[in-house]
Amino acid sequence: MDSIARSRELRSASTDAEQALWQRVRARQLGGYKFRRQVPIAWFIADLVCEEGKLIVELDGSQHQERTEADERRTRQIERHGYRVMRVWNNDVLKNIDGVLEALLAELQRGDGLNPSPPRGPSP
Repeated sequence: MDSIARSRELRSASTDAEQALWQRVRARQLGGYKFRRQVPIAWFIADLVCEEGKLIVELDGSQHQERTEADERRTRQIERHGYRVMRVWNNDVLKNIDGVLEALLAELQRGDGLNPSPPRGPSP
């Protein structure tokens, strides 16, 4: 299966946390930044990507507690492509989405000083 087909498959099988976060960041709702979901980058598929802020958001479930070494390798590969990685626990999205959104926006604004398009809707 190619990466585009795999991306489509992952989008249709999103977790509750992925769906909840996507609904809050899509259509430039978060500070005017544009996000895409399930984006192929090199040999992996990123959960959420903000090209403007060069930020990848990886949503992690409990299985990642035992995969820290693999996740670190993946993060290093992502960083070689010029992105920063922010890992967010699914549980945090489901129980404190406003806090996650604030942290995401702070990370984007901390980035390299890019100015996103003006927001079209409410932002936290």
